[in-house]
Amino acid sequence: MILKKNKNIGMKRVVLLLMCFNLIALFSCNNKDNEYDATGTFETDEVIVSSELGGKILALSIEEGMDIGKDSVIGLIDAASISLQKEQAEATIESLGDKTANVGPQVKLLQEQLAVQQSQLDNLLYEKTRVEKLIKADAATSKQLDDINANLDVVRKQMGVTRQQINVQESTIATQNRTILSEGKPLTKRVAQLDDQLKRASIVNPVNGTVITKYAEAGEITSPGKALYKIADLSYLTLRAYITGIQLSQVKLGQTVKVLIDDDKDSYKELSGTIRWISDKAEFTPKTIQTKEERANLVYAIKIKVKNDGYLKIGMYGEVKF
Repeated sequence: MILKKNKNIGMKRVVLLLMCFNLIALFSCNNKDNEYDATGTFETDEVIVSSELGGKILALSIEEGMDIGKDSVIGLIDAASISLQKEQAEATIESLGDKTANVGPQVKLLQEQLAVQQSQLDNLLYEKTRVEKLIKADAATSKQLDDINANLDVVRKQMGVTRQQINVQESTIATQNRTILSEGKPLTKRVAQLDDQLKRASIVNPVNGTVITKYAEAGEITSPGKALYKIADLSYLTLRAYITGIQLSQVKLGQTVKVLIDDDKDSYKELSGTIRWISDKAEFTPKTIQTKEERANLVYAIKIKVKNDGYLKIGMYGEVKF
């Protein structure tokens, strides 16, 4: 009878201890829930890098997890056809000079003709002076002087025509040459365009960061705008969290807050963060929030910049304490 009574007392003590443990666990859970003011997930600004040129990928020297500096050349697209087009355009520009006409020989011939006419003019002027002297001495007639003046007029007109022919010839050839050489301007622009395309054949990394995902490999065919890899700067991550309207008055831009992440099963790791953005519009709580009642509430999104010590990962949950 005494043994049975002791056994009952022992069972009651076990039940009481279990109840105490449950209460302590419940209290601990409630306290854990009250340790933070907001929760969210870590994210970062991701950049999807693509080729600006279509063709075969000759090289793509990146791997997931690799850190790459800004403006680093990490790949190359086959641009042999563009190089050939550039050489063809340059050869066409050089050949334009062979199509132009040289006005020199034709103008030289006319200038020699003009020189002969000038010599005739000089002789006639000399002859006129001589005849005029003879007339004064009554040794020549006025008809001889009239004939010389008539010849002078003819020679002067011939010289005017020759000079005009020289001007016309020079103008015509110059116009023809300008027309031919004008074809070189669009070709020069074409060469510059092809040079730009050749530069774009090199795949240049746009930002400092870590390769998150690699979408292509060397040897594959790519096209402009097709994603090659995704990169992000992981030195700082952004915790996107949500606060209620009541909490809105407790935060401000530039405010330093405590960010908590799971360290192990029962403890947190504490980091420092800075609020860099507060939404000016309320929205419904995201569906990732566990309870339906909480999802029905209106909240404001905030972004907290946190320096990454290497343990923060994209998509990891974090808690905020103001």
